Amino acid sequence: MLKKKIAFIGPGVMAEAMITGLLRKKLADAKNIIASGPRDERMNELNKKYGIKTTTDNSSAIHGADVVVLSVKPQRLTEVMKGLKGIRSDALVLSIIAGANIKKISTGLKHKAIVRSMPNTPGQIGEGITVWTSSKEVTKEQQEMTRAILGALGEEVFVEDESYLDMATALSGSGPAYVFLFTEALIDAGVHMGFPRRIAEQLVLQTIKGSASFYQGQSRHPATLRNQVTSPGGTSAEALYYLEKAGFRTAISRAVWAAYQRSLELGKEKPGHVDVEEEK
Repeated sequence: MLKKKIAFIGPGVMAEAMITGLLRKKLADAKNIIASGPRDERMNELNKKYGIKTTTDNSSAIHGADVVVLSVKPQRLTEVMKGLKGIRSDALVLSIIAGANIKKISTGLKHKAIVRSMPNTPGQIGEGITVWTSSKEVTKEQQEMTRAILGALGEEVFVEDESYLDMATALSGSGPAYVFLFTEALIDAGVHMGFPRRIAEQLVLQTIKGSASFYQGQSRHPATLRNQVTSPGGTSAEALYYLEKAGFRTAISRAVWAAYQRSLELGKEKPGHVDVEEEK
């Protein structure tokens, strides 16, 4: 890995997280990493922060690259692929773009060795999880490289069936947004009752963190753990009654399903309005 040249097309948040993880785990040498994007300001920032090479020319970025990471916004992919001519025939193309299936990428790049993956934002601190799959042309060595690269973001899960990627996009890819919204709602409820926001945040964050860790260490269904903290006629029972009455479960299920349908749509959409700014 240290001798492999890795090119990132699209210098957004997740691309930076991957670069950070690769360097932190000493899986890649900064001199062999190059990032390409439209904004000089962003390129200079990454160069100064990590010592990697940067450019605003995608064609020069992919020249001689062993791994090409596609990390642009879904709406930009079709246009970006038109400018990616000259990818080495034995190179690995690794996509982290929501909704973009292997066939679309392979056709657009006229390239066979494709890995499609879906990471999530906790990968920025090495605590994410990425679901991925690959085309049959991806070699065992390239699969191991993929595991190393995605492992820099946290856990990784390989699946044979590509349809799982759209499901993962809705569940784990968008999942942090659901957790953040739930966290925000709990904090605001604490403030509404009279807690200072600082204390409400501390109580909620540790409760969520502790609950997740406790569940992870158990071999029981979450319903069993929920029942353990729900005394008959108690405060938790009263709160859960109102959540069920408000359709909490149904709202979550419908939200995930809507995200899944949107992921499928992104794979079929033609490019419309394009935001020239990369994610910061």
